[in-house]
Amino acid sequence: MLDEVVQNEIDLLRSLHEMVVNPEEKPVLLMGDVILDRYFHGWANHLNSFAPVPVVKVINKSESAGAAAHIARGLVNLGMNVRFFCILGGDENGQIIAQQLHEEKVDTSDIRIAAHLQTVAKTRIYGSRESLIDRNQLILQFDEESNEEYPEGVIDKLTKAACTALPGSCAVVLSDYGKGVVSDAGAAEVIAAAKAAEVPVICDPKLTGLHRTVGATVALFEIRGLELLRRRSNLPDAESTAAHFIEEHDWQGMLVLGGEDGTTLYQKDEDPLFLPCLIEVPQQLIGLHDAAATALACALGAGRTLAEGARLANAACECVLAAETSRVVLNRKKLMTRLDELSWHFQISDR
Repeated sequence: MLDEVVQNEIDLLRSLHEMVVNPEEKPVLLMGDVILDRYFHGWANHLNSFAPVPVVKVINKSESAGAAAHIARGLVNLGMNVRFFCILGGDENGQIIAQQLHEEKVDTSDIRIAAHLQTVAKTRIYGSRESLIDRNQLILQFDEESNEEYPEGVIDKLTKAACTALPGSCAVVLSDYGKGVVSDAGAAEVIAAAKAAEVPVICDPKLTGLHRTVGATVALFEIRGLELLRRRSNLPDAESTAAHFIEEHDWQGMLVLGGEDGTTLYQKDEDPLFLPCLIEVPQQLIGLHDAAATALACALGAGRTLAEGARLANAACECVLAAETSRVVLNRKKLMTRLDELSWHFQISDR
């Protein structure tokens, strides 16, 4: 007979599986920065003869709508509806993102175009020796973006449109990469409107933008981000640091993503909930934040607790860690399979 605690965990995983099968019909309101991610992969067998840098012979390349657009794609792949509020530049990069979103059936009707601005693009170049094909590593990253800020009027209109759409939403996600879509005033306005409508808010902030998360339901951090906050605040440990920032920013919780070191949920007046990573050989880390935000929106939007949302987010992160490609988009099949695997793991481990 299975231990009661283990059986409860299995029942929860099965319940989350059913929730993923039949997600909330109300849309998730997503507001944030969009980045075009470019990836080049190839062989780096020798150095340039004029400088000590590797020469990469490109064997494949790809382009992907990233940042908040990555979350939008994940939500649609989970069968959820999305109201996506963002700004694209009037350039080729913006057109590529818009086309990809359209092809993946993401509603683009709420996207604004700033014709004179450049869409942010990040290019990553990976290389490996042909004799070490499993040792792929990042060799270079270069970023392209405009030095101009978005016009204040464009941000104001975007924010007001988001607040108007908010009462019909099941959850709000603010994906802040510090590029200007999530402004100080805009974030405060959206969070206040969400609280008034009793809609949960998930924030994925930059460490320099924590003031734009005050009043959110939950904020996402990497484990190294929490450690940096601990050092800056001269606090003794991760738990006291989380408690301090939860209190200071009026969050209900903080979800810390540790990759292969698992996921930890900190909440007011609750013991930390640690969820280990059960992927034996993690392949890569790119996209953890977006997968976690997607899963949290799915769970909290369906009325689940933060603890239940954390379990789904941990499973989503494991989907990313197990992926062989550099940028995986969370989807229903992968997440359902991972929940089934976790359920089976608990059954086997209790025998």
